[in-house]
Amino acid sequence: MINLKEIKNKIFKKENFYFLLLILLIFCFDRYSKITVINELINNTLYINDFVNFDLVWNTGIGFGLLSSNSSLFYNLVSILICLIILFLIYLAMNADKFDKLIFSIIIGGAGGNFYDRLVYQAVPDFIDFHVQNFHWFTFNVADIFITIGIIIYLCKGLIVKDV
Repeated sequence: MINLKEIKNKIFKKENFYFLLLILLIFCFDRYSKITVINELINNTLYINDFVNFDLVWNTGIGFGLLSSNSSLFYNLVSILICLIILFLIYLAMNADKFDKLIFSIIIGGAGGNFYDRLVYQAVPDFIDFHVQNFHWFTFNVADIFITIGIIIYLCKGLIVKDV
């Protein structure tokens, strides 16, 4: 049986407050970057250097434009799946050690930013265009960077640290 008091105590533990704060900071940083780009780059490309441009692209898929579709049914199913994954990551974070809480917080902060955009805009604004000459990588955003960093740290931890 679900004990609400136990859940409340887990959520409001002092150490969880710091990780919640990290999630919120990443979310706000992502929102700030996207709002700035949306307001400043309407139909424009901002040249940064020979490898990076800012170019606003609306992504209906998941990270880096994968699984993009014009079907609202498919979009909604993917959105529900993303929501469930975020909730699962929150559950894992609440029950993890401090280092894993840090990793999950980084991923959740980025995923929350992109999920917010899916709900509000029905697409995610991507704008970082990394390229080498005519080869362009997928256009991405700040949230994608945090999600990727979190996943890489988690995978490296799994490869390096062996549980005894």
